[in-house]
Amino acid sequence: MRVLLVDDQPLLLLGFRLVLEAQADLEVVGEAGNGEQAVAMTRALRPDVVLMDVRMPVMDGIAATREIVASSDARVLVLTTFDLDEYVYAALRAGASGFLLKDVPPADLLSALRAVAGGDAVVAPRVTRRLIDAFTPLLPDPATGRTEGDERLQRLTDRERDVLVLVARGGSNAEVAAALCLSEATVKAHVGRLLAKLGLRDRVQIVVFAYEAGVVTRGEA
Repeated sequence: MRVLLVDDQPLLLLGFRLVLEAQADLEVVGEAGNGEQAVAMTRALRPDVVLMDVRMPVMDGIAATREIVASSDARVLVLTTFDLDEYVYAALRAGASGFLLKDVPPADLLSALRAVAGGDAVVAPRVTRRLIDAFTPLLPDPATGRTEGDERLQRLTDRERDVLVLVARGGSNAEVAAALCLSEATVKAHVGRLLAKLGLRDRVQIVVFAYEAGVVTRGEA
């Protein structure tokens, strides 16, 4: 996996590089000190994942994430010191596939990078509950009638709907496989078809879609 590091603090970049390059399957392809450099280096180096800081000079990490997601296939994992809700929401709206805090243990950071590269989404555990609590009150009540998501739901098979519900409830591929008596490879294939049929990018967007379409309700979170 090819990773681009983005942070305006050289010592942090060095620390991240040492952690990542100790892994046989990870390669640090470059380091950027601000968002503008990150966008340019993503285009030139074509990393699989961009590990992105938020607060930086010239262009911040949120704006850089938006440009990278719009112009490349790279996935963005935002890593920041600041546990602020507005950063979480802004990062996910910009298209980030994950949001972690810089005090994350190295093992968890490595797992998150691999998960994001594989198409999954990762959000720091201590902000996940706040994210759900803030998001669900804004969602339409499925009892009031059909939603925009209904038409897209019609494209899914019954099995794909089962997978959609379990993924939206936070199930991993292994947990979904166990619940439905399928192999993990089959679940992964179903998730890929869900993303394609629904026009979504990753599992974060699957969760959002499931709530908006009324497939999963607040009591099932």
